[in-house]
Amino acid sequence: MSILEGSSILITGGTGSFGKAFIRKALDDLNPKRIVIFSRDELKQYECRQLFGDDPRLRWFIGDIRDRHRLDRAMHGIDYVVHAAALKQVDTAEYNPWEFVQTNVIGSQNVIETSIDAGVKKVVALSTDKASSPINLYGATKLTADKLFITGNHYAAAYPTRFCVVRYGNVMGSRGSVIPFFRRLAEAGESLPITDLRMTRFFITLPEAVKFVTDSFETMQGGELYVPRIPSMKIVDLAQSVAPGAKMHEIGLRPGEKLHEEMISPEEGRRALRIGDRYVLQPDLASWGYTPPADGEPVPEGFHYTSDNNDVWFTGDEMLKILEDEGL
Repeated sequence: MSILEGSSILITGGTGSFGKAFIRKALDDLNPKRIVIFSRDELKQYECRQLFGDDPRLRWFIGDIRDRHRLDRAMHGIDYVVHAAALKQVDTAEYNPWEFVQTNVIGSQNVIETSIDAGVKKVVALSTDKASSPINLYGATKLTADKLFITGNHYAAAYPTRFCVVRYGNVMGSRGSVIPFFRRLAEAGESLPITDLRMTRFFITLPEAVKFVTDSFETMQGGELYVPRIPSMKIVDLAQSVAPGAKMHEIGLRPGEKLHEEMISPEEGRRALRIGDRYVLQPDLASWGYTPPADGEPVPEGFHYTSDNNDVWFTGDEMLKILEDEGL
């Protein structure tokens, strides 16, 4: 039985790819009392409502996480929060830095403070591989948000609210995924643009990402940063899997783009433990009473987790099977 069963859950950015998958999982398997979908786009909320009909457990809140007063209202009676709202486009961030700071940093702090004030029990914030050793503004804002959520446990030490962060790589089937992009080009008979023929990436399916978040609610004490152990794949192998025989051409790294993804930096690796299907980065300081998990295994000296040094890799056939199973 999940702790989410019979509870009131709020998800920020709930009309995105992850949000819709989380809502479906919660309605089908977790039996919540209610789910509050908090997002700022009226059209996306309308489209999302069509997917779930008139389920009486759903509540739809138009609002922006920059608006603390609106968050205060939405948080009323909430037990658990999934924070998925963010501005995410790397190149857009470079031209609109203050907009990203307002949403990803100030908006995150608003979520933290309103959660504490409302007596929320647990908050799981979604991060990104780009927050590890960031080289672009988007990654820098997400790293800041990660640290705000971990530090939020200090502010909440005398209160019931606890915060943790989950960080994972590319989600198959999400908006902006390279997979449908490659397929569209191949169907049009065009060559596939490959940033660098050596490039590797981590991949996770939407159901796996949702399960990783719901499992984190069960295990978290507050202050953890969870990273899943997921397979890597070379982008050229991915391209040949989804568009067999398609031509490819190399276009070079774009500003702010990495050759290989990193989810745990060498500096963070000093705080890492391996627990089953995940790594956990433990907090440096834990005034709220964090206890290291008894089943955690220390990682090797100098450990860091990047998509090119992974010990688990997708083959082309494995990727095709997953895409077929997921209907992608």
